[in-house]
Amino acid sequence: MVGFMGLLAGRMRYMQVDQAEEFRLLAEENRINIRLIPPARGLIFDRTGTPIAENTQNYRIVIVREDAGDLDLTFAKLRELVPLSDADVERAMREVRRRSPFVPVTIADQLAWEDVAEVAVNAPALPGVTPEVGLTRHYPLTDDFAHVVGYVGPVSDYDLSKLENPDPLLQIPKFQIGKVGLEAKREDVLRGSAGTKRIEVNAGGRVMRELSRQEGKKGADLQLTLDHGLQNFVQARLVGESAASVVMDVRTGDVLAIASAPSFDPNLFVRGISVKDYRRLTEDDHRPLADKSVQGTYPPGSTFKIVTALAAHEAGVVTAGETIYCPGYKQLGSRRFHCWKRGGHGWIDLHDSLMRSCDVYYYELAERVGIDKISEMARKLGIGVKHDLPMSAVAEGIAPTKAWKQASYGESWRVGDSLNASIGQGFVLASPLHLAVMTARVATGEGIRPRLIKSIDAVEQPVLTDGPLGISPTTLRQVRKAMYSVSNSRRGTAYRSRLLPEELKLAGKTGTSQVRSVVVDNKAVPWEQRDHALFVCFAPYDNPQIAVSVVVEHGGGGSSAAAPVARDIVARALHGDLPPLDIFPSGERDKIAEKWDSMPLRREGNTPGRSDRA
Repeated sequence: MVGFMGLLAGRMRYMQVDQAEEFRLLAEENRINIRLIPPARGLIFDRTGTPIAENTQNYRIVIVREDAGDLDLTFAKLRELVPLSDADVERAMREVRRRSPFVPVTIADQLAWEDVAEVAVNAPALPGVTPEVGLTRHYPLTDDFAHVVGYVGPVSDYDLSKLENPDPLLQIPKFQIGKVGLEAKREDVLRGSAGTKRIEVNAGGRVMRELSRQEGKKGADLQLTLDHGLQNFVQARLVGESAASVVMDVRTGDVLAIASAPSFDPNLFVRGISVKDYRRLTEDDHRPLADKSVQGTYPPGSTFKIVTALAAHEAGVVTAGETIYCPGYKQLGSRRFHCWKRGGHGWIDLHDSLMRSCDVYYYELAERVGIDKISEMARKLGIGVKHDLPMSAVAEGIAPTKAWKQASYGESWRVGDSLNASIGQGFVLASPLHLAVMTARVATGEGIRPRLIKSIDAVEQPVLTDGPLGISPTTLRQVRKAMYSVSNSRRGTAYRSRLLPEELKLAGKTGTSQVRSVVVDNKAVPWEQRDHALFVCFAPYDNPQIAVSVVVEHGGGGSSAAAPVARDIVARALHGDLPPLDIFPSGERDKIAEKWDSMPLRREGNTPGRSDRA
């Protein structure tokens, strides 16, 4: 017995003295947990400092499986305090069992303060359950910036499958990441990095106190080049149409507005959109979820004549004063390529061909210069190029060449293909962004690139340019002068969409692109079979500041459907507010006033979501 007692005493001394530090460490590890602290997501502002995407408080309840014990009992008690449906419980149970036992899982969020307080009061009877105050994304300007900024949503298994070494933050259920748009494209700077906190728990897993905290790094704030007032005006002006518009500063490349209609409320997606709301968006024939401003590509129609004219004159196959006869068609073999004016334009030069949009003039230029020269000029002006904007699915467009057709279709290029391409039909495709860039480059002669992010955490981002285009200044002046006549000459195709003050005069080009091979009256066919309407312009003519492109899907004619929209946008952009009616032709003022009365314009200081006439 003496020997046994001695052995026991020796063992006790070994454990309490020699191994004291090791057992103290094990005890500490059982008593202390380390948990991640999600960082605040970076905010997004417009160029004036108005919030576009912000973070709001979100009351939620989380559970840690290893601390909870009997999950069924815990959930049963919790349902007596918080309204949880069977589907909510089933989803939460599934998430709890899928995740690591130490990872907190959100049971319910967007709760009222009363519900969270009820859980906090009953905390001793709910092991492993903790009420928390977190942050959730909110878009105060609702649908104005939906296609640009996009939205966030909870991390999905699909999101995780795309990453090799996912951030531990992404393992936290309900953690929000960018899904589309700017939120997704600049997730790297918006997310930030996680912090940690050391908490003390008792034997039942109940959090007793927080021992230490190391805050994470907040995501970077982004300031965009967009102007929220102009963006709202453009979005409101397009209401009722399936359309898109882009407004660029021709001096810096800053995108001042980029709108696609119809739009949607991105807040619907943040916490999971309902089946009813999603079906409403996907079944709309105007496709509100599609960003037509950068994803949509269209035959540019007669707006592309600017490209053909520059290519031919730069190649020296025609001079500005040379006239070409338009009898209403061009004969090519056994086929006739018709002008839109069946009786023809007669003898016509560069200036009048753009002003009156003669097709035959450009058929002749295309036959002389060839498609490769035309496509080279198109790319120089920004068409057939994928512009580097942090938005989803930015289209490259098509500036076709002989080699492109051979590679794409296994067919040789034909002269008829060149004639179609010369007036923006056939294989040529461009987005509203491409057309705005093209117009800005024509207005300045500089290879300016579009810029969407003005600064990151107050650090100004560079203005990018490819330098001078290398196009003859004389040729550019001739084209600009013709564009001026389009809007300001009585014979111009957009004369009704002019602005009267000299300091607001715009220079533009109308376009109508066919969606059918057979030409018929647009009013005689269903909406989806009508031609697309296009218009591009820059202003003021004497001192270019902005370039505008407008595409109205199935709008009919560019002069009737797209040009008035662009005119109103130019007036709003240069005036800085809703402009007075006396700057418009007298015959158009009543129609413009009626249109503006119906537009859902957002007043400064309005509660986000409310709309009034400014």
